[in-house]
Amino acid sequence: MSRIAATFSALKAQHKTALVTFITAGDPGPESTVPLMHALVAGGADILELGVPFSDPMAEGPVIQRACERALAHGVGIRDVFGYVAEFRKTNQTTPVVLMGYANPIERIGPDAFIAQSTAVGADGAIVVDYPPEECEDFAAAMRAAGLDLIFLLAPTSTEERIAQVAKVGGGFSYYVSLKGVTGAGNIDTVEVAARLTEIRKHVKLPIGVGFGIRDGATARAVAEVADAVVIGSRIIQEIESAGKDGAVAAVQTFVSGIRAALDA
Repeated sequence: MSRIAATFSALKAQHKTALVTFITAGDPGPESTVPLMHALVAGGADILELGVPFSDPMAEGPVIQRACERALAHGVGIRDVFGYVAEFRKTNQTTPVVLMGYANPIERIGPDAFIAQSTAVGADGAIVVDYPPEECEDFAAAMRAAGLDLIFLLAPTSTEERIAQVAKVGGGFSYYVSLKGVTGAGNIDTVEVAARLTEIRKHVKLPIGVGFGIRDGATARAVAEVADAVVIGSRIIQEIESAGKDGAVAAVQTFVSGIRAALDA
């Protein structure tokens, strides 16, 4: 059983919702990434999404775009990201780590090298925003053969055909984008989310995480009523921006602790 599957299984047994948190690797500085990963876990995160910096993050709002710009300004690339995961694994062998990003960095080093390096450093899977499920069955199969989960996004506009395709090739969990827009934008309509998840679950048997627009404990709690996981990214990046390098680790742990408490209330 993969770390991701084991995590969801354990949480289900405890009647808990998974908390999935996102940060951009290398933001606010290269030396901050691993301490932030540990702070997220200490705050109550169950699964970590580690963003691979990219110059054109099309699905991201301005907050994560700025995080990518800061990381790229420090020269952080995909090979550095592998290094952060390896460092994290020296003291944490249980928390799943999912690499999240775009096709370009993977294509530059080659899909086979990406899979080999991900396995070597102890990553558990990937979300590649611009890899359509219809066009990467071979990559998904190669990931699966290496014990890695390839996680796909679903949106309010996803067709039944697309949902079925994600059900066919996806692993780990499915990520439902709750808004028609970019990360960090708008407010979630939890009634609409619940209705869409009911339709998605007719095809997708994996756990379903909901992200984009979850900003506080109350919203996280409302989403947790209908989802298997709550995903928070932009709001955490805002905490990093506000606190600066010196205060980011403490601020992130405090914020995530509040979300965890709300989910468990």
